[in-house]
Amino acid sequence: MSILRKLFSAMLVVMTAASCVKVKTVPADTLHVYFFDAGKADAILLYTAESAVLIDTGETGFGTKIRSYMNSYGIDHLDALIITHFDKDHVGGAAEILGTYPVDTVYISDSPKDSDEYKAFTAALEKAGMSAVTVTDEESVLLNLDDVRYEIDGPDVRDYDADDSNNSSLITSVTYGTSSFLFTGDAEEERLEEYLADHDAQYDVLKVPHHGNWQKALKALVEITDPEIAVITCSKNEGGEEKTLNLLSKNGIRTFLTYEGPVLITSDGETLTAEY
Repeated sequence: MSILRKLFSAMLVVMTAASCVKVKTVPADTLHVYFFDAGKADAILLYTAESAVLIDTGETGFGTKIRSYMNSYGIDHLDALIITHFDKDHVGGAAEILGTYPVDTVYISDSPKDSDEYKAFTAALEKAGMSAVTVTDEESVLLNLDDVRYEIDGPDVRDYDADDSNNSSLITSVTYGTSSFLFTGDAEEERLEEYLADHDAQYDVLKVPHHGNWQKALKALVEITDPEIAVITCSKNEGGEEKTLNLLSKNGIRTFLTYEGPVLITSDGETLTAEY
């Protein structure tokens, strides 16, 4: 067989294999919430048949895994990208996402960082011809996307006594039918206390703040939100501290840790299912 014929045959095999890859169907009237296994980092995709929102993007390079998952479901556009704060384990993959998909709106908190990840993010925004929307305490952002309601709450101040970056985290509540979710970024004591002072709703699902590292404010958070399910984004050796796990267990909360595998929670507006 000539070299040209061998090359043609190889190309034919690749093309045939590619044509056999099927895009998965997203069922109508169902909300999917997918927590990536990103180590001690956050990357969470919420999607329906007609909408998609990404909360955080993991570290640099993780955008490739997010893209792979989105492509497998034919998701080629984001209604919103929410960057809770600018630590590298939340904004690291954002530049790749912005360079790959059209994004309607990017939401950020007002606590920039002098880091390579932040610079890559702002450069990608500029290249895409976009300006991010800064969410502050003045007014929450309300979105209604394919019957999924989002409320994005910004921090009350720019400067906190401890860890301005983590405490600047945007906190997002999501409601679909009777199902409800709370995503807390890396919020620490001061941020959680101010949020709970103004919000007393209960939620079915809680994304535990700051990778499940223990903090006193978790007691009030768990008591007030009273979740059935908790998800901790952590690695095997970082996050998911024993005291936090004991608190969740004591309150009868079913807990998932992403280092054990990605977590998928679905809702038809009434019934929730959660699995690795």
